[in-house]
Amino acid sequence: MGTSIDGLASGLNTTSIIDSLMAVEALPQQQLQSKVATDQSMINALGSLNTRLTVLGSLASAASASGATNLFTATTNSPAVTATASTMAAAGSIDVTVTQLSSTKIGVTQAFTTWPTDASGNPAHLTLVGKTGKATEITPASTSLDDVVKAVNAAGGGATAVKVPAGNGTYRLQLTSSMSGASGDFRAYQGTAADITAGTATDLFAQPTAAIVKPAADAQAILYAGTPAQQTITSSSNTFSEVLTGVAVTATAVSSSPVTVTVASDTAGISKKASDLVSSVNDLLGYIATSSAVSTTTSAAGVASAKGGIFTGNSSVRAASDAVTEAVVAPVNGKSPSEYGVVIQQDGTFTFDSTKFASAMAADPAGTQSALSQIATRVAAATTNASDPVNGSIPQLIKGQQSEVSDLTSQIADWDTRLADRRTALKAVYTNMEVLLGNLKSQSSWLSGQISALSSSSSSSSGK
Repeated sequence: MGTSIDGLASGLNTTSIIDSLMAVEALPQQQLQSKVATDQSMINALGSLNTRLTVLGSLASAASASGATNLFTATTNSPAVTATASTMAAAGSIDVTVTQLSSTKIGVTQAFTTWPTDASGNPAHLTLVGKTGKATEITPASTSLDDVVKAVNAAGGGATAVKVPAGNGTYRLQLTSSMSGASGDFRAYQGTAADITAGTATDLFAQPTAAIVKPAADAQAILYAGTPAQQTITSSSNTFSEVLTGVAVTATAVSSSPVTVTVASDTAGISKKASDLVSSVNDLLGYIATSSAVSTTTSAAGVASAKGGIFTGNSSVRAASDAVTEAVVAPVNGKSPSEYGVVIQQDGTFTFDSTKFASAMAADPAGTQSALSQIATRVAAATTNASDPVNGSIPQLIKGQQSEVSDLTSQIADWDTRLADRRTALKAVYTNMEVLLGNLKSQSSWLSGQISALSSSSSSSSGK
């Protein structure tokens, strides 16, 4: 409708009247909007809860996995030898004497100005022969030593090449094995594979000014040195795997005497897993408790009122909290978790006593690790029941709230249309009222004029 001016006929502020009426009409929509805000707050809170459940579940699953608590430390009495232990290890010790480190073969050719040509005048072939006898023929693009280096490095024949200045404008080719240890050994020839077979190829490392700078060799170590059980172990690298089951030893230098490798339970590492699990449990339970707390306020008139938290009375959230608490506090093999340092407090949260846990580990390592694994398994099951994306109670709550928000949003949108139509109708009513009042005023003015004219006419007639 066109622009109107309030109360031209009636003198009323019709816009204010319409706004007041619309405020009353909009109350149902405002209630819907308030409900959406409440639901969205619940969705956000449940999302935070589900995140905490997921984090706790991940920690618990990791701690309950096979071998997860079989943590060990491996130490040596020499800085030249280090050791690592996997979850497959066991406590124990062994002496290792490193007699040789591994090496990667490096050979240099005689000095060249340019790469030689074959009988046809083309760049001579270069053939690499690996440890297994596999031959890789390489054909340089030209007699430029740069092209020879490029061709060798592109061939993947088990060795790489660089050009090294040899003085007076000459260069050597330095060839280095791509693999360390004896398996990386190779030979280099000027000529084809057929020339090698025929014995006419030139051994590039056998020429007068060529050399093998470093031979290919495996690292070697001796176990049980000086005893009838003495044995030699080798490695293509300087790391000897499985010196003991689950134990690897790495050497940086040979040892003049046996080095003792000691493997022991990693009490600190296992304790940290337990501590992290308890901390995550407390984070979850603390969040639920805070969000379920009832707060009280007192008005100026002295009237006290109570207001529940967002999770107050929510049975699904309470069930999740109870399940996690029960998973931690329930006995393990007839023993209270407090015997392993996991103690429940009056407020429902837990503390972790690392000293008590260490004592339990010292007295019964296997039993203590098993107890931690069982607690973690129960916690993982409880969190899965609550947070599983498909069947978990909390995601189901979130989905229900989201569905309600979607429905309410549609209703709010419908109310927008309904309220717009109602405002239009009210404007039409008041506009019509103003028009009618205006017409009535016009008629009233006309009648008043007519009556006044009649009165004037009567007075004139009487004067004559």
